[in-house]
Amino acid sequence: MSDRIEYDVTLVGGGPANMALAYRLVQLTDKPIKIAVLEKAKDIGGHLLSGAVSNPRVIEKLFPQWKTDGFPHQGVCSESYVSVLGPRRLENVPSLLTPPYFKKEGYAILNISEMCAYIADRITEAAAAKDGVVVDFYPGFPAQEIVYDGDRVAGVKVDDTGDENADTLYAKVTVFGDKGFVSRDLVAKRNLRKNPQVWSVGVKEVWETSENYEGKVWHTMGYPLAPGHLGGGFVYGQKNNRLVIGMVMGLDFVNPNLRPPQVLQDLKKHPFMQEMLRGGKLLKYGASVLPEGGLYSLPEKFAVDGAMLVGDALGTLDVKRFSGVDKAMESGYQAAETIWEAHKKDDFSASGLAGYQSRLMAGWVGLELKDSRYFRKAFTDHPKLLEIFIPRLAAAVDSGKSVVYAGLQAGMADPFGSLGLLSARKMIENPSDIGRAEYKEDRTHIGKDYADNRKISEGYAENTVYTTADVVFYAHTHYGEENRHIEEFDAAVCRDCIAVFDAAGKDTPCVGDCTAEVHQTLEKDGARIHAMALENCVQCTTCEIVCPKTNLRVRAALRGYGPDFSGM
Repeated sequence: MSDRIEYDVTLVGGGPANMALAYRLVQLTDKPIKIAVLEKAKDIGGHLLSGAVSNPRVIEKLFPQWKTDGFPHQGVCSESYVSVLGPRRLENVPSLLTPPYFKKEGYAILNISEMCAYIADRITEAAAAKDGVVVDFYPGFPAQEIVYDGDRVAGVKVDDTGDENADTLYAKVTVFGDKGFVSRDLVAKRNLRKNPQVWSVGVKEVWETSENYEGKVWHTMGYPLAPGHLGGGFVYGQKNNRLVIGMVMGLDFVNPNLRPPQVLQDLKKHPFMQEMLRGGKLLKYGASVLPEGGLYSLPEKFAVDGAMLVGDALGTLDVKRFSGVDKAMESGYQAAETIWEAHKKDDFSASGLAGYQSRLMAGWVGLELKDSRYFRKAFTDHPKLLEIFIPRLAAAVDSGKSVVYAGLQAGMADPFGSLGLLSARKMIENPSDIGRAEYKEDRTHIGKDYADNRKISEGYAENTVYTTADVVFYAHTHYGEENRHIEEFDAAVCRDCIAVFDAAGKDTPCVGDCTAEVHQTLEKDGARIHAMALENCVQCTTCEIVCPKTNLRVRAALRGYGPDFSGM
């Protein structure tokens, strides 16, 4: 690509939101339209990682026969559990006490990498059947920079040469579905997000097991997370004896050394997990961040002149319901409806695209995000829920108590505190309007004096548990020697940060929270310096989020470099 290239629509990212958008837009069109899809992985789906057990409500709109027409689901949930873990035992919360939004029976079990590759093929087929409809996929060409015409978004550059016209895709509307690699620049330039996004990091492994657990789903609380740390585990049984095991943990936590891959290994040490993994084989490892701020971290405007935000760029994930894929796809679906109307009128101004925001927020996405708007705030306002109640609940379960008895025992141990728990439950279950939830950036929660006193399960099989250095092999990363996709702005700032955490006996957060042993501290000329093994990077952006001095920036790697999450 060297000359000026123009499209009607350019989609940044080949994730669920943009794939739903492109497919719906091709369905709608009855006049010529040109669409480009930019994807940083070498193949569509190659960098996509999610749980995922998803409500199929958008899939059903796009593919009504999805259960039988070859749509690549990995099963349908037949049994779902919310489980409390201590280091030795697991107890499932009784179904009668489980909130309905935690029950996943009937939901699709997905590998979103395979799902998006499948939808891309269906887009190509549908476009070929319509005159004048062009959809060009550009895998290995990530957007690197937003191009403006005054205040209007005019397109994106897909290289790093510095040549203003080289490898730039111009479009009437550019839709950002990326996880912040370039969309953050638009958000910052237009001051669209008044409240910071709140992030978690998810780490995940796919196993081949000796037994079949297809259709069975567990979401766990308690072990192995430390008191006060919001997050939990998940186990999804898939077709063909595949088992997904993962952990999601908030990045707004005091511990500067979370070591996410090792927390996942700690989960796998639990006897319940060991029983499923016995005789199994690790196939894949990956990590990704999740935007969990919900309603109050959404941008004030979802569209500006020449651009729209969908999916993770928008922040539609609903952590209360574990609902991310369906809401991302719905954002793309509704964006397609708006783009089609704008295309017919040739009006891609902010006012011409404004119907997208009202349409999305008036529908079930907006209603559910409003219902879950205080989920995060409940844990912030009532820290005893995570610091005392859940650890006591897990300890009681570990001693052999039932979940019901353990819950009563944990509450009775602190009756006054239990009143706060009732208030927290009301904020989660049936919230009254108490005003806007305000968040701080995740990095501001990090301290240097944290002591990790977790009790870890023992008696596990060594061949089921890996060091971080070993498990990264299963992310199948590939980079050229010239790759430099993480920028360190000022080496002196890193040296100062290292000195502060060294004095406390800790690693810096970029090292201690890394999901792939990218960041390191080394001795050089008598000083401690920051170094990076970029060949390990899975492009999760955790390091940028937790850097106390905002001294790092992760950019999308060029030429399809990075992990291979196909099948994840």
